[in-house]
Amino acid sequence: MKLLLRLVPCLLALSALAAPEWLTDLDAAKAKGVKEGKPVLVDFTGSDWCPPCKALHKNVFMSAEFAAEASKYVLVELDYPRTTPQPPELKAKNRELQQQFGITGFPTVLLIDAKSGDVFGKTVGFGGDSAKAYLSKLAAFKNSPEGRASLNDELKKNATRSAKNRELNAKITAAITAKDFKAADAALEEIFADAPSDRRALLFFNKARLQLQVDPAAKAQALKFLDEAQKLAEGDEALTKNINGLRSKIAPPNAAPKAPDDPKKGA
Repeated sequence: MKLLLRLVPCLLALSALAAPEWLTDLDAAKAKGVKEGKPVLVDFTGSDWCPPCKALHKNVFMSAEFAAEASKYVLVELDYPRTTPQPPELKAKNRELQQQFGITGFPTVLLIDAKSGDVFGKTVGFGGDSAKAYLSKLAAFKNSPEGRASLNDELKKNATRSAKNRELNAKITAAITAKDFKAADAALEEIFADAPSDRRALLFFNKARLQLQVDPAAKAQALKFLDEAQKLAEGDEALTKNINGLRSKIAPPNAAPKAPDDPKKGA
C-alpha cells in the first residue's frame, strides 16, 4: 500500500504530460478556444515529405516541455501530405485555409485569437531550436493591438528582405555564369550584411562554395574560406559537418601526397 501511495504522484505527473490533442478542424478549434479562453495554435505541416516539419514535431511538439505547456493553446494540425491519403473534403478545406492565410512555406505555425480570428503570432520554417527555445519564441507573441502591429511590421520587413535576397541571388547566378567571383562575392556579402555575427561562419562556407562554382580549380582559396568558416563555426555541429564534408571533396583525406622531385634524379 505504501508503495502504491508513492507511485500515485508519479502516475499523476505522467498523465499530465500525456500527448496533447491536435484537432484538424480550425472552426471547431476556434469555438473551443472561445469557450476555454485560449488562443489557437495552428501548425501547417507536410507530414510525409517536409524534413523541417518532421523535425519540429520530433524536437518540439512531441517533447515533454511542449506537453507541459500545450494546455495554454487549442492545437490544430493542418496537413498537406503528398503520398498519404486524405479525405477530399479535408484536403479542399486545408487548401482553402492555406490561401486564406497566405501560407507559402512549411512548416508555418500561427497563433490566432479564437474570438476575432486575428493572427498575432507567426513562425515559418524550423531551424533546430530546442523545445524550450521554441516555446519562448511563441510566448513572446502578444495577443494585443501592439503585439499584432509588431508582428505586421516584422512580416513586412521579412517580405522586403526576401525580395532583396531574391534580387541578390539573381546577381550571384549571373556572376557565376560570367565567371566573375568579385561580383558574386559582393552580392553574397550584401545578403549577410544584416545577419547576426554568429552566422559569419555560414558566410565563409558559402564563399568557398561560390569560389568553386566560379572556378573549380581555385581549391586553395576555397580551403582558406573553409578555414575561416571552421574557426567561426565552433559549437555549430551541423555547419561543422558541412564544412568538413566540403573540405573532404576538395582535398580528400586519403589522397596520397605527391612525392617531391628528387634533384639527384636525372643528374
